[in-house]
Amino acid sequence: MKQQNMQELAERRAQAVAQGVSNANPYFAQKAQGAEVWSLEGKRYLDFAGGIGVMNVGHSNPKVVAAIQEQAERFTHTCFNILMYEGYVELAEKLNQLTPGDFAKKTFFVNTGAEAVENAVKVARYYTKRPAVIVFDDAFHGRTLMTMTMTSKVKPYKFGFGPFAPEVHRIPFAYCYRCAYGLSYPSCGLKCAHALEDFFLKEVAAENTACVVAEPVQGEGGFIVPPKEYFGIIRQICDKHGIVMVADEVQTGICRTGKMFAMEHYGVAADLTTVAKSLGAGMPLGAVVGKTEMMDAPHVGGLGGTYGGNPVSCAAALAVLEYVKQEDLCAKAARVGQMARQRFEAMAEKYPLIGEVRGLGAMLALELVRDPKTKEPAGDEAKKLVDYCHNNGLIALNCGRYGNIIRTLMPLVITDDQLDEGLAILEKGLALVSAK
Repeated sequence: MKQQNMQELAERRAQAVAQGVSNANPYFAQKAQGAEVWSLEGKRYLDFAGGIGVMNVGHSNPKVVAAIQEQAERFTHTCFNILMYEGYVELAEKLNQLTPGDFAKKTFFVNTGAEAVENAVKVARYYTKRPAVIVFDDAFHGRTLMTMTMTSKVKPYKFGFGPFAPEVHRIPFAYCYRCAYGLSYPSCGLKCAHALEDFFLKEVAAENTACVVAEPVQGEGGFIVPPKEYFGIIRQICDKHGIVMVADEVQTGICRTGKMFAMEHYGVAADLTTVAKSLGAGMPLGAVVGKTEMMDAPHVGGLGGTYGGNPVSCAAALAVLEYVKQEDLCAKAARVGQMARQRFEAMAEKYPLIGEVRGLGAMLALELVRDPKTKEPAGDEAKKLVDYCHNNGLIALNCGRYGNIIRTLMPLVITDDQLDEGLAILEKGLALVSAK
């Protein structure tokens, strides 16, 4: 009967939901707790996807659930622009303290990561009075018109949805495994970073550039981690030309990389930081945090929205930050990442299909290639591996330019036994796919 219910629900979904909304697998969730999810038919899955990086504190975290319930009983919405509430202010205060940068900061809230990025661009343009935005190859910033334009990958995100927003320019990122310049680190001298100066000469003038927007570790692009000096050079160039540096920490933030924010790994503070995903632990919430003089530049009424900083979402986020501190979630992320990396590196020695293991903290990736020398992407093999995982009780994701990268976004509360179980499933699938 349960199986029949699932089939009936799938038919209802096909009839009622637009086909453009994709699904990674055919299952429907019934419940979730920590790092585990149960489908409608009662099958248990370990979750290495975390709702695409949203569940760092775990599914149905008791502190978050309690905070949501308490706030919902008091009021669910007033619109902060109409009637203020303390949760919004308190959360802004905490993010001002937690984001990198030894300077005065202010914060405002929106609903999603895409909204946060788009609003960061608005602030940068208003502050500098310049139009141009510089982004990177393999970047992902969202699905609104502006952020879709800023996103690199054409299919499925941009195909058929043009024309796109003007004054968005793209340069190569520090993708060392597939260097756009055919060089090797460190002998390359970080050409990819210094190339920004040349870009100002041949593509868009620095005097017309409002901001440079970058993910500290690229998410959908393949968990690409630049060399440690990279963002320091970008920071210097931005400072030289009065350009706002924006760190898109939507996926990397809230402990995923073993730090509260990934830019801490580079010792660099962006002018503006965007936050979302795991900040709300599943509740819709995004934020822009940045230098006071920049955040205060737009006129009164220029920023905001009906649902931005919803009181229930703010209550959830405050519970998230409390849990992060009490449980030292950054340390847990570092430990989970260390354990997973050791297993991945051992797998890489056994299976030539793994071209590279990379990442920071628990934000790790396996780039699959058919030939380690030519680095021919193994996109089909990655898809088969994801399917194997789904069929065997592990929710996994692939990503990257060629769809050939397996990424880990498991809740950071995952137990050692659960992590071991999930990695074992992944390795069995890797062995099977490698043998074909």
